[in-house]
Amino acid sequence: MVTITIDYTPAYEQGAGIGRLIRELTHALAHVDSSTEYKLFVAGANKKPLPPLPGPNFSFRSTRITPQWLARIWQRAHLPIPVEVFTGRHDLYHATDFVLPPTLPNTKTILTVHDLSFVKVPETASPSLKRYLDEVVPRSLKRADYIIADSIATKDDIADVYGIGPDKISVVYGAIQPDFRHIDDATTVQFIRDKYGLGSRPYLLAVGTVQPRKNYSRIIQALAILRSEGHDVQFVIAGGKGWLQDEMYATMDATKMSDYVKLIGYADDADLPVLYSQAACVVFPTLYEGFGFPILEGMACGTPVVTSNVSSLPEVAADAAIIVDPYDVDAIVDGIRRSLMDGALRDRLIEAGYQRASEFTWQKSAESLWRVYQHVLQM
Repeated sequence: MVTITIDYTPAYEQGAGIGRLIRELTHALAHVDSSTEYKLFVAGANKKPLPPLPGPNFSFRSTRITPQWLARIWQRAHLPIPVEVFTGRHDLYHATDFVLPPTLPNTKTILTVHDLSFVKVPETASPSLKRYLDEVVPRSLKRADYIIADSIATKDDIADVYGIGPDKISVVYGAIQPDFRHIDDATTVQFIRDKYGLGSRPYLLAVGTVQPRKNYSRIIQALAILRSEGHDVQFVIAGGKGWLQDEMYATMDATKMSDYVKLIGYADDADLPVLYSQAACVVFPTLYEGFGFPILEGMACGTPVVTSNVSSLPEVAADAAIIVDPYDVDAIVDGIRRSLMDGALRDRLIEAGYQRASEFTWQKSAESLWRVYQHVLQM
């Protein structure tokens, strides 16, 4: 039986973003392929219990050594301890989070690079993370037999920046769960508004970690302009604290918007569909994304989306969102204003959004991943 090991550590550690992508892809893969033996490798597996396995042909391989220590061993000290010491032998190893560890000579390898934000918008990355990725990603790409990107835009960036032939890179899109749907039950809506302290004021919603790449400072500037025009809206950020946040807080003070910006932290997964459904608009004019889940999540919940004309975002949104220049505050204002005021446009975006979101399913994504596995195994 063919054996494939998938680095499941991000899915174990992270609730959202890359963690969610790997978790959902792996679980969908169990419905696509029941004849391959899959090992899910988890580093730092003493933090909490391991989750249920996706299927009978899946098993865990874990170590108490943390990902940080493994990075020191493999990437800093350059000790060539093969990952098979922890996983056992396999035919193919899939490194799912930018970095490929040492492997035995006959192991086929796949590396997923989710985005090149640390190259394309370096000012938005923490200096230590940028230094680390600048060192390890090129080395990992050179060693990998094959590469997966989250979007065509990221595939093109990888090919352009590192000179890798596009025939060595495949795209496996993310998707959304059926839980993301429009919810307007009055009792449920009021419960969520009370839980997060949103009051009755309409709100613009952004979902994502507080960091410069999410462009929250310019959204806050746009909020100030919209409020000055008489739009009684607030800005709700559903995301944890990240890095380089001082600019955002300074913008809140300078625009006197502190009372109208709600940082609610990471919202429970079960609450997100309600938060999306009741938002006046989803604002996602970020500076760079490898994929952009909030676009599809907002669309699936029947809410107009304003997003950026950069990286993968137009690719994901297609014609079902308002596309703006994320560096132009006036453009962001105009996009949000149109989503709030133009009824015909709003109706078209909602209808087109439902259709666009339905085109991305984990089943399709898992089938794409399975095809990549078959291709690499036959190389």
